[in-house]
Amino acid sequence: MPTAPRVHLVIGTRPEAVKMAPLALALRRAGVLEPVLVATGQHPTMVAQALEAFGLAPDVVCALHRTTGEQAELVAQLVPALDAVVAEGSAAVVVQGDTTSALVGGLVAMWRRVPVVHLEAGLRSGDLAAPFPEEANRRLLGVFADLHLAPTRRAADALRAEAAAVGAGTDRVLLVGNTVVDAVLEVAASVIAADAPAPQDPRLAAVHEAVTAGRSRLLLVTAHRRESWGAPLDRVLAATRQVVDAHPDLVCVLPAHANPAVRAQVDAALGDHPRVVVTDPLPYPELCRLLARAALVLSDSGGIQEEAPSFGVPVVVLREVTERMEAVDVGWAQLVGTDTARIVAAAKGVLDGDRTVPRTGNPFGDGRAARRSADALAWLLGLGDRPADFAVDHAG
Repeated sequence: MPTAPRVHLVIGTRPEAVKMAPLALALRRAGVLEPVLVATGQHPTMVAQALEAFGLAPDVVCALHRTTGEQAELVAQLVPALDAVVAEGSAAVVVQGDTTSALVGGLVAMWRRVPVVHLEAGLRSGDLAAPFPEEANRRLLGVFADLHLAPTRRAADALRAEAAAVGAGTDRVLLVGNTVVDAVLEVAASVIAADAPAPQDPRLAAVHEAVTAGRSRLLLVTAHRRESWGAPLDRVLAATRQVVDAHPDLVCVLPAHANPAVRAQVDAALGDHPRVVVTDPLPYPELCRLLARAALVLSDSGGIQEEAPSFGVPVVVLREVTERMEAVDVGWAQLVGTDTARIVAAAKGVLDGDRTVPRTGNPFGDGRAARRSADALAWLLGLGDRPADFAVDHAG
């Protein structure tokens, strides 16, 4: 019996792992193509942990020897490592989002004349400096990808406009939804079930018990982007303390960045607060558990903006610009930057009931994006029909 063509899924960071895992599972279920998970080594430990939440593990691991942590060093090592993988034979290479791993994976495949599939294609902030260097990475991928799997109508429209501007066709732009919705729904269902084990960290177990029993409300705070470090993070932490102080029923969980300087900054600002729990970066299932139970999230994370609407949780976005305006447009998110007063005002508006929570569903997906993406891959390679677009009323 002939083997299915191999499709390489390039994964460098935890968000890539989370968003690529549902596609790997959908491809396995379909049986038309064989998914090969390639861990680039950009964030090796966090990638392995994230994949484990879905019962997956990397099939290929690139051995990098990083010392400076600079982009030039990463690219210099990734190019030959990924080229060797693709050179062994690949029907297509799938990259996700806008990381350095995604850009290099796409370039190597393009150089080898292997079809490049861009998952979560078409996001644009319009500002090359924010997010940096991600905005440039995804624009470059948009130039040479053979198949663009757009998460929202806004993203698909951006890709079609760019293609039309250079006289290119738009038939390879498909609106599939965002696989992160598939991921968060699947993982959260397992950790918020009645028989799910309590968190291993006793502090988180206490938070979970208090929130589940209705004695407390949960504020989740994540501020990880490099542009938030330093003075912007100080303002975010000051706002967090003010919001918690103003609401006696509020407990706050803040998973801090692993960078020692950032962790020290967080501990200095909030480590002494009796209703604030500062943790190390959390496994994805535990983050999903917190997100599903939160009353409000303060975050600069793109993934959180996409995931929170699935649980009816508003987000105060700690960025000046976002490429995920769909959540802002329908009211799930407020874009406030890192000004302390603006953060406090937005948070109080939600927590005090002054801001109405939307009645719409998640504008980023319906939980079936992975299946559409798997069908799109098969269509690209002549092994199936083109899937119908993600077409719910709130597609963005």
